[in-house]
Amino acid sequence: MPKSTSSRPPSSRKPLIYGAGVVIAAALLGFVSYRATAPDHSASSSSSSSVADATADPDAGVYPELAKLARRDAGDKLAQGRVDAPVVLIEYADFKCGYCGKFARDTEPALVKKYVDNGTLRIEWRNFPIFGAESEAAARAAWAAGQQGRFWQFHRAAYAEGVEEQGFGKDRLKALAQQAGVADLDRFARDADSSAASAAVGKDQEQGYGIGATSTPSFLINGRPIAGAQPMETFTLAIEEAAEKARNTEDAKGGKDAGGSAK
Repeated sequence: MPKSTSSRPPSSRKPLIYGAGVVIAAALLGFVSYRATAPDHSASSSSSSSVADATADPDAGVYPELAKLARRDAGDKLAQGRVDAPVVLIEYADFKCGYCGKFARDTEPALVKKYVDNGTLRIEWRNFPIFGAESEAAARAAWAAGQQGRFWQFHRAAYAEGVEEQGFGKDRLKALAQQAGVADLDRFARDADSSAASAAVGKDQEQGYGIGATSTPSFLINGRPIAGAQPMETFTLAIEEAAEKARNTEDAKGGKDAGGSAK
């Protein structure tokens, strides 16, 4: 498995303190991240170990502290789906990661069609560049494209088959932005080199290290950690369990409200 080559100093990678339970979640995510991204790991076995104890119990493997990391910000340009969707999938990914590209091409469009479009799922992107200077440059460029409302178009262009092998030099990133329909390329270049871009990417990166992510892609689905470009079935199971739990919670809340008002 390729190791992180981020230029950020090791002291900046200390796990954030979310609670004792999250220490376990972080350890699990790190271990599963290794298992799930090993080149010889089969799809069937990765599916069975990639979700933190995804079982009939909707609470198994779910960490409320991690669920709170969902921003649900209507102004988030690196997110798609309803702000009030019952399920939020947070993705920590790197544009130089081949497994991230596989997820972006093979699984994410199906999740959007099946769950985002009907209001069940919101997807929030977190830039998590771990493979060096080009990873960080691509992350800043993606953020810059987002400032003009073209993040997901840039995301699609950057993860197209064969793009990763061409590298992410400055000219290449500008070409991808043009392909993504970014209107003002001069502004794009300024934004990509800005301190605001570096700060935004750094914030996402710190959050990824804080939850114990050690490789990409890593995910949280309503506080349930998943690692690796898993099969569609893995995400379907986790999303539907989270949606069912959200519905049950809302129904219970409604019942209590009704009971309270009836007194």
